[in-house]
Amino acid sequence: QVQLLESGGGLVQAGGPLRLSCVASGRTFSSIAMGWFCQVPGKERDFVATINRSGGGTYYADSVKGRFTISRDNARSTVYLQMTSLKPEDTAVYYCAAYSSPVAAGRNPSYWGQGTQVTVSS
Repeated sequence: QVQLLESGGGLVQAGGPLRLSCVASGRTFSSIAMGWFCQVPGKERDFVATINRSGGGTYYADSVKGRFTISRDNARSTVYLQMTSLKPEDTAVYYCAAYSSPVAAGRNPSYWGQGTQVTVSS
């Protein structure tokens, strides 16, 4: 089992930055891939970014490439999502996710956090 706790969501103006954090517990953090997904009401949860266990492999949705950066600190069991140049369409609940493997296999992680709301005002 992996428990995930996100923080850092909030209200931000368009063009501004925001950093999300997710602390993991319950399993050796450095052995598993991590990811971030987002969801708006009435839609399916969408992939945002993933990072492999070592931090050497990162992958992004086309809509956030060049604006968002996923990173991890294995010593702190924490994964981050640095968001810049935010747009109103980035407004969503953002979920931290953990995989059961060292490499993010597909878009189906094994564990989810409770989500944190990000609202971007125009």
